[in-house]
Formats: sequence, C-alpha cells, structure tokens
Amino acid sequence: MDDVRVAAIASLTPLEELDSEPFLVDTRGQHAVCARWARDQGYVVARQLLFYGFRPDHAALWADVEAGAVDLFVAASERALARAVTSVPGFRAECERRGVRVETVSPDEPAYDAAAKAGVHRRLSMPTAGYDGN
Repeated sequence: MDDVRVAAIASLTPLEELDSEPFLVDTRGQHAVCARWARDQGYVVARQLLFYGFRPDHAALWADVEAGAVDLFVAASERALARAVTSVPGFRAECERRGVRVETVSPDEPAYDAAAKAGVHRRLSMPTAGYDGN
C-alpha cells in the first residue's frame, strides 16, 4: 500500500502577536500537532508549509500536489488554516475541485504559560544565532 503524503500547513503569524496568539505564532508547535496526527493515521509528512494569507489558488499551495508529492493538506486548527489562507471555504472548494483532502487536527490548542512563550520568543527572535529552541 502506498503511503499517504501529507503537507502540514502552519500559519505565519508575527512575533508581535505572541502574547495574544501563542499557538498561531508557534509554527513548530503547529507542525508538531500535524505530525502527530499524520503518524496516528499512518501517514507521512512530506512537506511542512508556512503561509500567511495565501490565496486558495496560489501556485505555491499546489506545486507539490501537481508534482504528485502530496495527497492531502492538514492544519493544526481551523484558526491556523484561517491565518494561512485568505479564505478557508475557498481553499476547501479548491481542494475539492482538485481532488485533494484537507483536514484540521483539533479545535483544542495547547495552553502557553510564560515559560513556553519565552521559548517561542527565543527561538523565533534568534534564528541566525543558531538557537533551535532546545
């Protein structure tokens, strides 16, 4: 049986929104939720995508699908998907038109305490210094 190849979509949300929207800022956390879901389904994450306000028909969304490298899209939450694309209904319609499934993992986003927010802040504000959040 062929593996189902997943493109995990995370929303790029500005670091300035960390206090009000920590999960939407934490792209690593969004991708981790998607990876756990894919693994639980027996799927393989083929691509990790980072988008903010892309049109549902944007070529970057569909390049891997057209190349045969992706079978479905997954986002950590409906809110993350809503940040990643300009229109969730439009994106779902485009997925249907192209015969590609789209899933959202969970409406329950993890809670972020001050230490977790600080870790996200360090990771995102110092990427050129080689800090990877560990």
